[in-house]
Amino acid sequence: MAGGGLGGAVLLTTGSEVPQGFNFQYIQGVGSFATYDEFLRLTYGGRRWEFSTRLSYGYSHNNFTYRNYNKKVSGEYPIDTNRCGALSDFHLLQEARRVTGAGDHLYLGAWYLASRRGIPMLSVDYKSGAGYVNEQREHTLRSVARWERQRDDCRITVSGGYLTTRQNYDFARERGDGVSLRMVESISNVHTLFAKGDGRILVNDKLLLTGEIAGYQHFVESIDSSASGVARVGGGADSSRILGYRQARLEMLSHVSAKWSPTPRVGLSLSLREELYGSSFTPLVPALFADWLLSRRWNITAKASATRNWRVPTLNDLYFMPGGNPDLRPEKGISYDLGINAAPTMTGKAKLKGEVSWFDSYIDDWIVWIPTFKGYWTPKNIRRVHAYGIEAKGDGAVQFNRDLALAFNGNFSWTPSINQGDPTDWADEAIGRQLVYVPEFASSFNGRLMWRSWGFTYKWCWYSERFTTSDNDMNYKIGRIAPYIMNDIVIEKRFNTKCCALSVKLAVNNIFDEAYESVLSRPMPGRNCELLLELRKR
Repeated sequence: MAGGGLGGAVLLTTGSEVPQGFNFQYIQGVGSFATYDEFLRLTYGGRRWEFSTRLSYGYSHNNFTYRNYNKKVSGEYPIDTNRCGALSDFHLLQEARRVTGAGDHLYLGAWYLASRRGIPMLSVDYKSGAGYVNEQREHTLRSVARWERQRDDCRITVSGGYLTTRQNYDFARERGDGVSLRMVESISNVHTLFAKGDGRILVNDKLLLTGEIAGYQHFVESIDSSASGVARVGGGADSSRILGYRQARLEMLSHVSAKWSPTPRVGLSLSLREELYGSSFTPLVPALFADWLLSRRWNITAKASATRNWRVPTLNDLYFMPGGNPDLRPEKGISYDLGINAAPTMTGKAKLKGEVSWFDSYIDDWIVWIPTFKGYWTPKNIRRVHAYGIEAKGDGAVQFNRDLALAFNGNFSWTPSINQGDPTDWADEAIGRQLVYVPEFASSFNGRLMWRSWGFTYKWCWYSERFTTSDNDMNYKIGRIAPYIMNDIVIEKRFNTKCCALSVKLAVNNIFDEAYESVLSRPMPGRNCELLLELRKR
């Protein structure tokens, strides 16, 4: 979180994992609800060049059945089917790398995505699926070129690329007399050109300096041409209206940091970040980090940080149709973190490490996406939010003997996110309440037992209740989403031949067939399974 970005940052990258020669990997999956998954990776590694091609396709009719506790038919809760929720995804990723004689690294990559996702009917909807359309389609292309030079004490990287996304969202339904009402018919096109450069230099064994500069030129067109009148099923609209935006925004970013270790046990880091968006500059965003090695024997380290935060609304936040809010204000605030982690040196073949941290954030104009009665989500500012809590995680592994091994990891979080807005505004009853759709407690555990060519994996997760109204009103059924516990297992068998390795996996999800929701009135599937076959060259 060196940049002060609220909620942290996710960096997507791929490393050089291509072995020498030609190799392949193929995975096929067949699962419940007419679910099919395909994945193919072809690679070639030479002395100077590496090539990698990845193809994946997934489809699911997603027509699971569930006990509908939001309806009553003849005094009973009926068994309903998830309707109009079919989905498909296609991905193609092509990469090429070259190492020059001088040791420079060149990289070219392109990723294409085509997806089609139906948004299922609500569990409280009594109408049939006839004439119902609620669907999102997306086509995305991301391309990048990168050059990197690495020397003993410094590294320089320069990259640039082009990103484009086209999203279509349609929402329509028949009102019962052969007439279709088109509520939403939106098209969003986003084009981005970017260039960035970063470098790092090791001044001495105690001081490391890094810097980055980047520029992004965004163009967005978002239009909703939904009908103001009505349309006959299969026919054209009587009349239509067009709403939307055509916007462009230039973003520039500069970031410098210094990492200093005055002693082998102490590390300090200071970073400064400045951004330009449109014609406005963000305030200078500083971040200070410190860590102290308390024990070498147990490898115990204490860490602390203090950061100023400033996040400008994205173009999707502002202009996405439907739901974008052009009146959003930037998020701003300050965050503190304090933690301790340990990775004790274990005797034998065991490994163990863990971490506990506390965080405290005071944020003004927090941007949160919330559902609307129209069926889509929209972002809004919450005047003042106090988010704090404790997070703990750990993992370990034990190699009992040559044939038997165990690996596990788990985490727990307590994260109250309290609305502390101005009590004179419309949200009086929301003051002091948990933010909507944010669970206060969450935990998960994964364990994997391996014996010879067999593997058994157990996954467990738990989420506390989430509120769907800002005042956390529990007097009505729609005011909360009940807590739930999920249990999944995977059984695996591996077969090896001279040229290939074959793996067969059976995954059973929600093994106790728990009825639960992640979003209000949108049930999730019960017990389901998937069979996966993986073949790769050895």
